[in-house]
Amino acid sequence: MGNIKDYKIATLGSHTALQILKGAKDEGFETICICEKGKERPYKSYGVADQIITVDSFKDYFSIEPELIKQNAIIVPHGSFVAYIGPSKMMDVKAMHYGTKAILDWESDRTKEREWLLSANIKLPKIFKTPEEIDRPVIVKFHGAHGGKGYFIANSAKEFHERYEAYKGKEGHDKYAIQEYVVGVPVYTHYFYSPLTGELEVMGFDKRYESNADSIGRIAAKDQVDVDIRTTYTITGNVPLVVRESLLPEIFEMGQRVVEASKKLVDGGLFGPFCLEGIIDPELNYSVFEISARIVAGTNPYINGSPYTWLKYNEPMSTGRRLARDIKMAIEQDRLAAVLG
Repeated sequence: MGNIKDYKIATLGSHTALQILKGAKDEGFETICICEKGKERPYKSYGVADQIITVDSFKDYFSIEPELIKQNAIIVPHGSFVAYIGPSKMMDVKAMHYGTKAILDWESDRTKEREWLLSANIKLPKIFKTPEEIDRPVIVKFHGAHGGKGYFIANSAKEFHERYEAYKGKEGHDKYAIQEYVVGVPVYTHYFYSPLTGELEVMGFDKRYESNADSIGRIAAKDQVDVDIRTTYTITGNVPLVVRESLLPEIFEMGQRVVEASKKLVDGGLFGPFCLEGIIDPELNYSVFEISARIVAGTNPYINGSPYTWLKYNEPMSTGRRLARDIKMAIEQDRLAAVLG
């Protein structure tokens, strides 16, 4: 039987690091936080990191990777890790890595992501191949994890070209998806799938607080027009949510279908935390516009557990702690390879 004292859990100091590191400590692991210079204070203040490694930029990750390998550290990826390292360089990560690296390539490319979700029989908004096809409100999203930054709404090809001018030539903004804008309530479902138990869990839900989309309603429509306010969708925070109980059976089924479809795409498939991000319309149809194949920041309100994890565990269980427990179980059962990828 393996001993968790022989391993450490490490992550970048951003996104969901506080709950990942706290969850790891709650499960008995020593923790390492990789911080950008000058941004160490939260991790010191909250006492979640046993060790802090400082870098000038997260892009310097590979310069400190030998130190992580030497300490037998297991990397837990999150949105910032993927954004800074880049999906193409994820396969170059040599340290132990929780989750399937290859699946991140399917998450980061909106065309492949759509193929994956359609194969799982998930309801998706219509996609327009060219701006000239736009015949209804659309939201334009750039590929990769940008935290909603730069997304914009357009109602016609003319408006698309006007708005896109601001992004032309900028790094990371040459590839985009033109997606039907579905009107309804944004609901982000947090799942966890363990390759050890074979069980899919629903950990909780959130909705995003987006600037300035969620604050624009405080300004009269006439004033919005007068000062030419353009709606933006940069995520600034997350709001906890409990959904209608009658929606839960289909939500479980959706997650299960996504996991099963992923096993046909890459070795090992999708496991650990992931999120289906979508809209529930007035007819209670759940249209999914995106998948995040890793822990999402919407789990942050639940560091002490959500209503759903209390039902299952009857103890504090964040998504960060749940994945640390998965790693712990794997080590103690001598099955660590099953949770690394």
